[in-house]
Amino acid sequence: MAQGKRAIPGTLVFDGDAAQAGYALNAMCYSFNSLANRQAFAADEEGYMERFHLTPEQKDAVRQRNVLGMLAAGGNVYYLAKLAGIFGLNVQDLGALQTGMSLEEFKAALLEHSVTETRVAQDGRLAA
Repeated sequence: MAQGKRAIPGTLVFDGDAAQAGYALNAMCYSFNSLANRQAFAADEEGYMERFHLTPEQKDAVRQRNVLGMLAAGGNVYYLAKLAGIFGLNVQDLGALQTGMSLEEFKAALLEHSVTETRVAQDGRLAA
């Protein structure tokens, strides 16, 4: 079996190295579970980023609202979704930014690959 890092063409893999590199950014985003922290970030983004010791690369990506840059700097999309909410973005907006598509193109791509019909039995279980 070949040794080496996992690679998925066209995808930034979130592995142990990315988790270590992105720890500060992800910790900051996790803090946004608190309304007071979201308000503190909105009031002073620079000070808030400094509080969490973001790297220059991470700070630049946040300043530019560059989702791909945040992912490349070790951001985890699940934590970044909390930051995106502050900016008025939702998960579909993030997906569009990650893929370089417009929001409408991204939604159409999701629908193209989705399951179009699900049936639920009377007891609430998925029917066969």
